[in-house]
Amino acid sequence: MDATPPRFTLETLTHLRRWTPRLFSFRMTRPAHFHFRPGQFARLGLDGEDGQTFWRPYSMVSTPDDPELEFLSIVVPGGAFTSRLETLRVGDTIRFNTLSFGFLTTDTFDSGTTLWMLATGTGLAPFVSLLRDPATWRQFPRLVLVHGVRHGAELAYRDELLRLVDEAPVPGGGSLRYLSAVTRESVSGALSARIPTLLASGDLQQAAGWPLDREVSRIMICGNPDMVQDTRSWLTAQGFRPHRRKEPGQFLVELGW
Repeated sequence: MDATPPRFTLETLTHLRRWTPRLFSFRMTRPAHFHFRPGQFARLGLDGEDGQTFWRPYSMVSTPDDPELEFLSIVVPGGAFTSRLETLRVGDTIRFNTLSFGFLTTDTFDSGTTLWMLATGTGLAPFVSLLRDPATWRQFPRLVLVHGVRHGAELAYRDELLRLVDEAPVPGGGSLRYLSAVTRESVSGALSARIPTLLASGDLQQAAGWPLDREVSRIMICGNPDMVQDTRSWLTAQGFRPHRRKEPGQFLVELGW
């Protein structure tokens, strides 16, 4: 009889990229038995000086068939976890919980033709995983990704996302609209207000070129709590319903921290 796979493993950091002094992505080895769906998250652990292990949830940026795992992180000033995470270098180790979590996955929806992905900051991570997965493009003929940040340098993965706008990974598959929203400086081609404000004004829908329609639009929201709550409130006021197992709706929510 095969042994039960371990619940926790020790993985090795293989690559580190700094987007800004406070924003970075990293890759690490992956347990052979770890499985997940695009949009899900895992728990990473680091040991403190007193021997206590600090655990934090991180959405996978990588896809299920990637031999490594990729994550996106911001440094929280004074944070017990990220203050340690940012000091790691290639070759260092990270504790890993081999269970996957979360329902921010496209198979949650059983209908819809337009998928809206609304993110702020590192809430972008699960949507990059989704857009790297050909199945997302097959399920939704129209895709909209909106990434809200304070400064233009925080638009992580921008070049990759722009390439997906020009060349879908599935021949004859869906088409992508990638919209950035930068609130604290002027950036060419970017919108300049918070996502809830852009929704309420209609500017976001106009920039995408597609309407938000309860019949065909399905919406995923991931990011800071204020954006998530304000967007959820606006959608509810427009007649959109949160998706539940026993009560199908039009939107899913996950906090970015």
